[in-house]
Amino acid sequence: MGPGSALRAVRDDRSVTGKTVDRTVKIVICGAGIAGIAAAYQLAVVHGCENVTLVEPGHPLSLTSDKSTEAYRNWWPGPDTAMTAFMNRSIDLIEEIARATNNRINLNRRGYVFATADRGKIEFLQTMARTAETRGGGPARFHDTPASVYTPAAAHGFESALTGADVIADASLIRRHFPYLAPETVAVAHARRAGWLSAQQLGMAMLEAARERGVKLLRGKVVGIETNGQRVRAVHVEQNGERQSLEATHVVLAAGPMQMEMARLIGVDLPLLAERHHKVSFADPQSAVPRAAPMMIWLDAQYLPWSDEEHATIDSDPEARWLLGEFPAGVHGRPDGAHATIVLFNHHGEAVAPEFPLPEPPPHYAEIALRGMSTMVPALRSYAGKPARPYVDGGYYMKTRENRPLIGPLAVEGAYVSCGYSGFGVMASCASGELIARHITGGALPDYAPAFLLSRYEDTEYRAMLESWGDGGQL
Repeated sequence: MGPGSALRAVRDDRSVTGKTVDRTVKIVICGAGIAGIAAAYQLAVVHGCENVTLVEPGHPLSLTSDKSTEAYRNWWPGPDTAMTAFMNRSIDLIEEIARATNNRINLNRRGYVFATADRGKIEFLQTMARTAETRGGGPARFHDTPASVYTPAAAHGFESALTGADVIADASLIRRHFPYLAPETVAVAHARRAGWLSAQQLGMAMLEAARERGVKLLRGKVVGIETNGQRVRAVHVEQNGERQSLEATHVVLAAGPMQMEMARLIGVDLPLLAERHHKVSFADPQSAVPRAAPMMIWLDAQYLPWSDEEHATIDSDPEARWLLGEFPAGVHGRPDGAHATIVLFNHHGEAVAPEFPLPEPPPHYAEIALRGMSTMVPALRSYAGKPARPYVDGGYYMKTRENRPLIGPLAVEGAYVSCGYSGFGVMASCASGELIARHITGGALPDYAPAFLLSRYEDTEYRAMLESWGDGGQL
């Protein structure tokens, strides 16, 4: 049985869309990152579309999709339920793929643990948990005494009935269940419908199933999109120095960091900005981060832990003195396989123009990330000054002002966007593919669909709400 058979959750497209798919449609998806592949999978495997082509200048899943932390969560702020509902649906679909493939994608449910050494943040964590509950994230549970019953997450597997979050504000309970956290930790919030997976395997499982159902993968660069009477007609592709035209009734722009450039081919300016983000992976032979640990996020700003000698050396160098300043909250990391740890510390989040090849990472990134994470997990300090074989990679977070994606039709008939996934593209991929497919095939749209349309910015009330939006849940 091929992957298409294993993943074919819906064999008759009419059971999803309520009508027969028009077999004459010709769909071109510009971009074979995980968003584009998920759209192709839904269109071909679930909805039965027979003429779908993915166009990608490089290898599939190689530009940004393979640079992620591969994590997922249904823990999202407001101001409404849209993001939580969207992510819950995406996690449902990811779990379906995990079950159908005998968990080829290595999905776990270890959760996200948000931790703080600031007693002033305990109420903040409690409010976060209650707010998440009202938005569909699951029940909030509070643990304030040593006798409180807290259920740890399983190290493997994803079939857990626990959702919502546990907020622990008892020091002895924290030490019992999270002995590797800094002894100064006074509270943690453990978001339960969260964890990580193999993004590469998730993408490849969908791509293999889609290709088994006839989806074509064309290696080439999109250089033009032909319209006639405000209707998409064709996509022009350059391949090995030669041009060809692909007839298209529908075009999906899913070009990741190249999305703004792609949209301009049909005269559309998208309200996106780009931020460079990096991560470091390093060997962790001492298991300073325990192999069964969850994703961990430190909620406090900090000064990096330098020794007195290091501090004096840095202070004597005007160009390095910035390393002694305050760094923002948000360093986060997790174990990676049997012998490595991944850390992200995006202390440099200014907007930039995407460029490739990627520029060099910020100076001292690996050392900054390691030391920042060691504030939360002190055992990592044994690697300070000598992180074992650090490997830094990264990409771009393409985001809207309020950190919500753009999914749906454009003013040009037949043109659609799937973009603006910031740092949550992997976890959002399955629901985003489903949503694009339903827009194209005329399927029933979920309640959250309007929240991700580009046309939301035409709403006066929505634009006013943006002024008090907040950070949109970005880590």
